[in-house]
Amino acid sequence: MRVIAHSTEDLSRVRAALDFFLGNAIGKSGNTVTDELVEVTDIEGHYGNSFVMLSSQIARKSDCAKLARFIREAMSPEDVESLCNEMPDRLDDEQLFHMRFDKQAAFLGKVVLSSSSDAITVKAKIATYPKDRLQAGLIVEELFG
Repeated sequence: MRVIAHSTEDLSRVRAALDFFLGNAIGKSGNTVTDELVEVTDIEGHYGNSFVMLSSQIARKSDCAKLARFIREAMSPEDVESLCNEMPDRLDDEQLFHMRFDKQAAFLGKVVLSSSSDAITVKAKIATYPKDRLQAGLIVEELFG
């Protein structure tokens, strides 16, 4: 999970948007709970502009399942339909399922799909053994469909 806070944005609000997803994944809320999960990186852009990247990785299977369930239940029926229709394009060759969510909506406590590059980016690794894209697609449908 990753989100960028531009210099014109309030870092605490962007952090709250990320924590909205993290808190629901781990079943707890508040910065003190999620601080250990978030990596903060100061970055300088191509034109010298500064911004902060907040990133987190959820590795426990139970937390990943909670996050998927939370996303699925919180999305509108239209966003669920879009996610399902776009599933083949969102699942890459490494079996990463790519989603972007509106960070302003997340700050307000809503899960809304976004096509903007200025969004909360979620990449869900869909593990199958042996590696099988078709099986991964079925898992995605089960999780989000």
